[in-house]
Amino acid sequence: MNGADTAFVLISSALVMLMTPGLALFYGGMVRVKSALNMLMMCVVSLGIVSVLWVLYGYSLAFGDDLGGGLLGNLDHIGLKGIGVDTVTGGQGAIPVFAFVLFQLMFAVITPALMSGALADRVKFSAWALFVTLWVSAVYFPVAHWVWQPDGWLRQLGVIDFAGGTAVHINAGIGALAAVLVVGRRIGFRTEPMRPHSLPLVMLGAGLLWFGWFGFNAGSALAANGTAAAVALNTQVATGAAMLGWLAYERIRRGAFTTLGAASGAVAGLVAITPSGAHVGVLGALLIGVVAGVLCSWAVGLKYKLGYDDSLDVVGVHLVGGVVGTLLVGVLAFHGVGGAQQLGKQAIGVFSVMAFSFVVSWTLAKTVDVTIGFRAVEGDETSGVDQAFHAETAYDFRVLDGSPVGLGTALAARMDALSVTEPLSRKVGA
Repeated sequence: MNGADTAFVLISSALVMLMTPGLALFYGGMVRVKSALNMLMMCVVSLGIVSVLWVLYGYSLAFGDDLGGGLLGNLDHIGLKGIGVDTVTGGQGAIPVFAFVLFQLMFAVITPALMSGALADRVKFSAWALFVTLWVSAVYFPVAHWVWQPDGWLRQLGVIDFAGGTAVHINAGIGALAAVLVVGRRIGFRTEPMRPHSLPLVMLGAGLLWFGWFGFNAGSALAANGTAAAVALNTQVATGAAMLGWLAYERIRRGAFTTLGAASGAVAGLVAITPSGAHVGVLGALLIGVVAGVLCSWAVGLKYKLGYDDSLDVVGVHLVGGVVGTLLVGVLAFHGVGGAQQLGKQAIGVFSVMAFSFVVSWTLAKTVDVTIGFRAVEGDETSGVDQAFHAETAYDFRVLDGSPVGLGTALAARMDALSVTEPLSRKVGA
């Protein structure tokens, strides 16, 4: 056992766990007042659902011995059977398998949470919880096996995905698009632009994501070594460069440097460096960040041109950022890894995950929709899903005048009314 490596992986696991509540704040600040709590809950519930499924059968399906063809693990480790404290896995020395199980669990938790932003404001909470259960079982666990298990077919092919460009970001981004096409647009989409109700929450959430991402990326080295250090540096450089690239693009196109643009650009950089962090130099990381910042800033406007309602730009940031980072491995990877052959492998990884995830995600969303109904009823969506599904509101304005109606109600209505002006960073192509 290597104590330093074990401690590093455990700390990295805690950092990745922090990313889910960070994501909740990031998304929660971007929605209107009347659905802020629902957005928080759609993210945080993943911590409960996926943690249980992971130990019951998820780890076994993702990292169990291959059943054949590199598609799925066996069920030898149901309930983590056969995994003892003395069993060890990767790292420069060795770490307990339980540390690896915990680390990978946090990846499984945040992936469906990423999708929630695309469906903000308009889905039943119970339907979302069911969809998460089905999606991680049928989509995430198999794709994680493809990409990271030594017997997985994409791993055998030689596709490079150091920390989750395909399994996490492309998977979540294209899955979110499929679910959006099933659920449909929000009431008022394209006629009532919908402004974030709290940009300070967005910035706080982005900061927590940035902080936690050092565990996400550097922790994937599974050892406190030079690889982890290089990945951490690349993560910082790419994220900063992407933020600047996004800001420069929106300044040229729309005449302002927005707070939302800075936060979104940072996340785009974090996404793009995830698959390539251990395989590019610092200048390569800088280039990946700039390209991702500009392309993701451009891509968020596609929903207005193409007509799909991706509420919080999961497709534009996570799908596009994941594709950029995964493909650029084939162009920028050092030590003789990069080149046309590697680029071809990366493209196979990108498009195979996109095709599988889209088809299965659409099927699962449609199944939920025709059985229990995915979409909230019109009255609940209009009045606010917070009150409808959680019997709570994010802010109690009644304390200002001490009455259940009157000034408090008026202020709440006024804040929602103020939430209909789309910020400049989200108006591309509108």
